[in-house]
Amino acid sequence: MELQTMTYMVVGATFALYIGIAIWARAATTGEFYVAGKGVHPIANGMATGADWMSAASFISMAGLIAFNGYDASVYLMGWTGGYVLLAMLLAPYLRKFGKFTVPEFIGDRYYSQTARIVAVICLIVASITYVIGQMKGIGVAFSRFLEVEFATGLIAGMGIVFFYAVLGGMKGITYTQIAQYVVMIFAYTVPAVFISLQLTGNPLPQLGLGGSMADGTPLLAKLDATLVELGFAQYTAMKGTTLNMVLLTLSLMIGTAGLPHVIVRFFTVPKVADARKSAGWALVFIAILYTTAPAVGAMAMLNMINTVQTEEIGSPQGNLVYEERPEWFKNWETTGLLKFEDKNGDGQIQYYNDKNAEFAAKAEQFGWQGNEISNSGAAP
Repeated sequence: MELQTMTYMVVGATFALYIGIAIWARAATTGEFYVAGKGVHPIANGMATGADWMSAASFISMAGLIAFNGYDASVYLMGWTGGYVLLAMLLAPYLRKFGKFTVPEFIGDRYYSQTARIVAVICLIVASITYVIGQMKGIGVAFSRFLEVEFATGLIAGMGIVFFYAVLGGMKGITYTQIAQYVVMIFAYTVPAVFISLQLTGNPLPQLGLGGSMADGTPLLAKLDATLVELGFAQYTAMKGTTLNMVLLTLSLMIGTAGLPHVIVRFFTVPKVADARKSAGWALVFIAILYTTAPAVGAMAMLNMINTVQTEEIGSPQGNLVYEERPEWFKNWETTGLLKFEDKNGDGQIQYYNDKNAEFAAKAEQFGWQGNEISNSGAAP
């Protein structure tokens, strides 16, 4: 059986599961549609919240951010997880205690102001639209990748499936669907991480493999640092920005996470105020599995990509991957348009380096290279 056929079968089975759960748990009352009847167990709600958060930003983009930005991308890990601490301590219990369905209702009643309610609605709409744009991009990327179709086709297919089970099941159906989604997504994320960690370091735990050594005894991160520097990039583990910028960005991400409408509404679905705190705690536990794996996936994927393209010594006549011999994953990402190759020097090989580094660019010219030939995947210099 071909790999693509197996992919269709597995993904089709998961969607059938989601739709089946939505039908089984479909909302019968207004309360079930909006807040799942306020009867979701804290652990189940924490898992559903984890799936809610493991969207395009975390599931698809997190490892990519870390891969191409290195140490500086750790700000996203700190900011997004820190946002849940704010939720657990300052927001979730009080929103749940007030007994309203939405944040604008809470703000309007709490401050006895219709104007405040309208402002809250406007903020919610702006935040939601901005967030949904990113999610739709993620849906299009994911579906176009595994269906091997154009982005627009993948986007329409994904939106149709999400629309079906969201409208049918309401918050009750979505909650139990997201529990199943969490199990599927964390399995899909961690299994490849385990195998790439085994391949590079011999350690099945990617979290430990990231700090481990390769077969020749060289620490993985030291090897990645040296490899990137040889290609004109900054060290992977070096801070490229300022401490102030990192602190401010972390704070912004924390506040932004704590204010996301689709995350806040999850804390209306539990029976008691104390359960809202517990839900936030469990959500952190479930999200931590992904967030402690993502740095390993990012670093190992970057090293693996460079080793794939740079097959021998830098600058040697046959030191780079021949384009016609590129692996299948390279071809699949080209189909989506997110990975592009331009043979700038006409040698039929793939050169990947930092052509914005003047010193290395001068050296690259001596090799006969005329610029970085992989676009949409350049690391920060």
